[in-house]
Amino acid sequence: MRALAAAVAALLLLSGCSTGDDAVATGGEFQLVAPNGETKLRWDGDERKKVVGLTGPSLMEDGATVSLDDYAGKVVVVNIWGAWCPPCRTEAPELQKVQDEAGPLGVQVLGVDVKETSTELPRDFIANRQLTYPSIYDESGRAMLSFKGLPPNAVPSTFVLDRQHRVAAAFLGGVIATDLLPIVEDLAAEA
Repeated sequence: MRALAAAVAALLLLSGCSTGDDAVATGGEFQLVAPNGETKLRWDGDERKKVVGLTGPSLMEDGATVSLDDYAGKVVVVNIWGAWCPPCRTEAPELQKVQDEAGPLGVQVLGVDVKETSTELPRDFIANRQLTYPSIYDESGRAMLSFKGLPPNAVPSTFVLDRQHRVAAAFLGGVIATDLLPIVEDLAAEA
Protein backbone atom coordinates (compact mmCIF):
# COMPACT_ATOMS: atom_id res chain seq x y z
CA MET A 1 0.00 0.00 0.00
CA ARG A 2 2.87 2.35 0.85
CA ALA A 3 4.48 1.70 -2.53
CA LEU A 4 1.23 2.51 -4.32
CA ALA A 5 0.84 5.76 -2.36
CA ALA A 6 4.43 6.73 -3.17
CA ALA A 7 3.92 5.99 -6.86
CA VAL A 8 0.71 8.08 -6.97
CA ALA A 9 2.45 10.95 -5.17
CA ALA A 10 5.37 10.83 -7.61
CA LEU A 11 3.00 10.80 -10.59
CA LEU A 12 1.08 13.79 -9.21
CA LEU A 13 4.32 15.66 -8.58
CA LEU A 14 5.57 15.02 -12.10
CA SER A 15 2.28 15.96 -13.74
CA GLY A 16 2.14 19.14 -11.66
CA CYS A 17 5.46 20.26 -13.09
CA SER A 18 4.32 20.10 -16.70
CA THR A 19 2.01 22.56 -18.41
CA GLY A 20 1.33 21.05 -21.78
CA ASP A 21 3.77 21.79 -24.58
CA ASP A 22 5.49 24.67 -22.76
CA ALA A 23 7.26 23.47 -19.64
CA VAL A 24 8.57 26.97 -18.80
CA ALA A 25 5.19 28.70 -18.70
CA THR A 26 4.60 30.47 -15.41
CA GLY A 27 1.12 31.81 -15.95
CA GLY A 28 1.28 35.44 -16.95
CA GLU A 29 4.72 36.15 -15.46
CA PHE A 30 7.91 36.54 -17.46
CA GLN A 31 10.48 33.74 -17.52
CA LEU A 32 13.59 34.20 -19.62
CA VAL A 33 14.29 31.48 -22.15
CA ALA A 34 17.07 32.17 -24.67
CA PRO A 35 16.81 29.54 -27.40
CA ASN A 36 20.17 28.50 -28.85
CA GLY A 37 21.93 30.99 -26.57
CA GLU A 38 20.47 34.02 -28.37
CA THR A 39 21.34 37.35 -26.74
CA LYS A 40 18.84 39.61 -28.54
CA LEU A 41 15.25 38.50 -28.12
CA ARG A 42 11.85 39.90 -29.15
CA TRP A 43 8.28 39.01 -28.19
CA ASP A 44 5.01 40.19 -29.75
CA GLY A 45 1.44 40.37 -28.50
CA ASP A 46 0.40 37.41 -26.36
CA GLU A 47 3.99 36.09 -26.28
CA ARG A 48 4.83 38.95 -23.92
CA LYS A 49 4.77 38.14 -20.22
CA LYS A 50 4.50 40.57 -17.33
CA VAL A 51 7.33 41.49 -14.95
CA VAL A 52 6.11 41.55 -11.36
CA GLY A 53 7.61 42.55 -8.04
CA LEU A 54 10.38 44.82 -9.35
CA THR A 55 11.04 47.20 -6.47
CA GLY A 56 13.85 48.24 -4.16
CA PRO A 57 15.74 51.07 -2.47
CA SER A 58 16.52 54.11 -4.59
CA LEU A 59 20.15 54.95 -5.32
CA MET A 60 19.18 58.58 -5.96
CA GLU A 61 17.32 59.35 -2.75
CA ASP A 62 18.04 57.99 0.74
CA GLY A 63 15.06 56.23 2.29
CA ALA A 64 13.05 56.22 -0.94
CA THR A 65 11.84 53.16 -2.81
CA VAL A 66 11.66 52.75 -6.57
CA SER A 67 9.13 50.39 -8.09
CA LEU A 68 8.16 49.41 -11.61
CA ASP A 69 4.61 50.27 -10.50
CA ASP A 70 5.73 53.93 -10.26
CA TYR A 71 5.75 53.98 -14.08
CA ALA A 72 2.26 52.63 -14.79
CA GLY A 73 1.29 53.13 -18.44
CA LYS A 74 4.86 53.88 -19.54
CA VAL A 75 7.23 51.89 -21.71
CA VAL A 76 10.09 50.99 -19.35
CA VAL A 77 13.66 50.09 -20.24
CA VAL A 78 15.09 48.09 -17.32
CA ASN A 79 18.88 47.95 -17.31
CA ILE A 80 20.72 45.61 -14.95
CA TRP A 81 24.14 47.06 -14.25
CA GLY A 82 27.01 47.38 -11.79
CA ALA A 83 29.64 50.06 -11.23
CA TRP A 84 32.23 47.25 -11.42
CA CYS A 85 31.07 46.23 -14.93
CA PRO A 86 33.17 47.62 -17.86
CA PRO A 87 30.40 47.34 -20.52
CA CYS A 88 28.04 49.16 -18.13
CA ARG A 89 30.36 52.19 -18.24
CA THR A 90 29.90 52.38 -22.00
CA GLU A 91 26.16 51.80 -22.09
CA ALA A 92 25.11 54.16 -19.25
CA PRO A 93 25.43 57.34 -21.40
CA GLU A 94 23.57 55.50 -24.18
CA LEU A 95 20.72 54.73 -21.78
CA GLN A 96 20.67 58.39 -20.73
CA LYS A 97 20.33 59.27 -24.43
CA VAL A 98 17.31 56.94 -24.65
CA GLN A 99 15.79 58.64 -21.60
CA ASP A 100 16.39 62.11 -23.03
CA GLU A 101 15.10 61.32 -26.53
CA ALA A 102 12.22 58.96 -25.76
CA GLY A 103 11.13 60.22 -22.34
CA PRO A 104 8.67 62.70 -23.90
CA LEU A 105 7.02 59.73 -25.70
CA GLY A 106 6.19 58.03 -22.38
CA VAL A 107 9.39 56.01 -21.98
CA GLN A 108 11.26 55.57 -18.69
CA VAL A 109 14.71 54.06 -18.18
CA LEU A 110 15.07 52.25 -14.84
CA GLY A 111 18.39 50.87 -13.63
CA VAL A 112 18.90 47.93 -11.27
CA ASP A 113 22.36 48.07 -9.68
CA VAL A 114 23.53 44.60 -8.65
CA LYS A 115 26.41 42.93 -6.81
CA GLU A 116 27.54 46.01 -4.87
CA THR A 117 28.38 45.96 -1.16
CA SER A 118 27.63 49.65 -0.58
CA THR A 119 25.92 52.54 -2.34
CA GLU A 120 29.12 54.62 -2.57
CA LEU A 121 30.51 53.32 -5.89
CA PRO A 122 27.18 53.15 -7.76
CA ARG A 123 26.30 56.67 -6.60
CA ASP A 124 29.69 57.91 -7.87
CA PHE A 125 29.02 56.04 -11.14
CA ILE A 126 25.68 57.87 -11.52
CA ALA A 127 27.10 61.29 -10.60
CA ASN A 128 30.19 60.98 -12.84
CA ARG A 129 28.02 60.11 -15.84
CA GLN A 130 25.33 62.67 -14.96
CA LEU A 131 22.60 60.05 -15.13
CA THR A 132 19.11 61.32 -14.35
CA TYR A 133 17.10 58.11 -14.64
CA PRO A 134 16.37 56.24 -11.36
CA SER A 135 18.14 53.10 -10.22
CA ILE A 136 17.24 50.45 -7.68
CA TYR A 137 20.04 49.38 -5.33
CA ASP A 138 19.79 45.58 -5.36
CA GLU A 139 22.48 44.39 -2.95
CA SER A 140 20.50 41.25 -2.04
CA GLY A 141 19.61 40.30 -5.63
CA ARG A 142 15.90 40.35 -4.74
CA ALA A 143 14.91 42.77 -7.53
CA MET A 144 16.69 40.62 -10.13
CA LEU A 145 14.32 37.78 -9.21
CA SER A 146 11.66 39.64 -11.22
CA PHE A 147 13.49 38.35 -14.30
CA LYS A 148 13.10 34.62 -13.72
CA GLY A 149 15.64 32.56 -15.63
CA LEU A 150 18.20 35.39 -15.91
CA PRO A 151 21.64 33.98 -15.03
CA PRO A 152 23.24 35.91 -12.15
CA ASN A 153 26.29 36.66 -14.30
CA ALA A 154 24.24 38.24 -17.12
CA VAL A 155 25.36 41.79 -16.38
CA PRO A 156 24.68 43.99 -18.19
CA SER A 157 21.24 42.98 -19.41
CA THR A 158 18.44 45.21 -20.65
CA PHE A 159 14.72 44.44 -20.87
CA VAL A 160 12.26 46.61 -22.78
CA LEU A 161 8.75 46.49 -21.30
CA ASP A 162 5.58 47.61 -23.06
CA ARG A 163 3.01 49.89 -21.40
CA GLN A 164 1.53 46.89 -19.53
CA HIS A 165 5.04 46.07 -18.28
CA ARG A 166 5.28 42.91 -20.34
CA VAL A 167 8.71 42.05 -21.79
CA ALA A 168 8.84 42.94 -25.49
CA ALA A 169 12.62 42.70 -25.95
CA ALA A 170 15.73 41.57 -24.10
CA PHE A 171 19.41 42.25 -24.67
CA LEU A 172 21.76 39.95 -22.74
CA GLY A 173 24.86 42.08 -23.04
CA GLY A 174 25.70 45.72 -23.68
CA VAL A 175 23.39 48.03 -25.64
CA ILE A 176 23.60 51.37 -27.37
CA ALA A 177 20.83 53.88 -27.99
CA THR A 178 20.35 52.80 -31.61
CA ASP A 179 19.51 49.27 -30.38
CA LEU A 180 16.76 50.59 -28.14
CA LEU A 181 15.25 53.71 -29.74
CA PRO A 182 13.38 51.99 -32.60
CA ILE A 183 11.89 49.46 -30.17
CA VAL A 184 10.77 51.98 -27.55
CA GLU A 185 9.36 54.27 -30.21
CA ASP A 186 7.28 51.39 -31.64
CA LEU A 187 6.09 50.37 -28.17
CA ALA A 188 5.24 53.96 -27.25
CA ALA A 189 3.06 54.15 -30.38
CA GLU A 190 1.11 50.98 -29.47
CA ALA A 191 -2.48 51.54 -28.34
